[in-house]
Amino acid sequence: MRLFVEASQRLNFAPSDGAAEAVADADLVTAMAAGDSEAFAALVSRHVAVVAGIARRMLGDDSEAEDVTQEAFLKLWRLGAGLKIDQNGVGPWLRRVVSNLAIDRIRSKRRVTVTDEVPEVPEAPSQLKDLEGEELAARVDLALQELPERQRLALTLFHFEGLSQREVATSMDISDEAVESLLARARRKLKTLLEPDWRALVSAGEGG
Repeated sequence: MRLFVEASQRLNFAPSDGAAEAVADADLVTAMAAGDSEAFAALVSRHVAVVAGIARRMLGDDSEAEDVTQEAFLKLWRLGAGLKIDQNGVGPWLRRVVSNLAIDRIRSKRRVTVTDEVPEVPEAPSQLKDLEGEELAARVDLALQELPERQRLALTLFHFEGLSQREVATSMDISDEAVESLLARARRKLKTLLEPDWRALVSAGEGG
């Protein structure tokens, strides 16, 4: 991934902003398929933050996340003209690819039997993205690793990457109802794992 990021920096491509965004992903893919490395660097610059974020949340390890991110973009480069995208651009395809790569890596490392059955608890407001403090953020990351793969992925895409429920469904190739179920179970499980921190956050908020 460093190679991709450094290339995009040398070419002065700003991620998802300004003039670079004026060039559609489809046009960049066409140019990339013709061997244009600058077009590829533009695509990397535009999408690397989201792809790397998904990989890190899923794997909980920066080095592995970097490997998976690089593999996802290599797939993009190799597929070239064979990639069919719509008006939503390359983003949905990349999210699906990096998600599958991360899940494959998790499964190849270890087989852990987990249960999706968790106690029914009141659903807390979903403000995970705004949690403050490095220690608490680290605890959230550790708790995410305790979730079953598909719950972890749904939560990562919806809460941390800001996708809509429909976009999560498209990325995971499942129904909206399945996403809703995964998110509900993931929230309950995560709240149980983070219960002491959750109470501390609520108390701090009330004290302010």
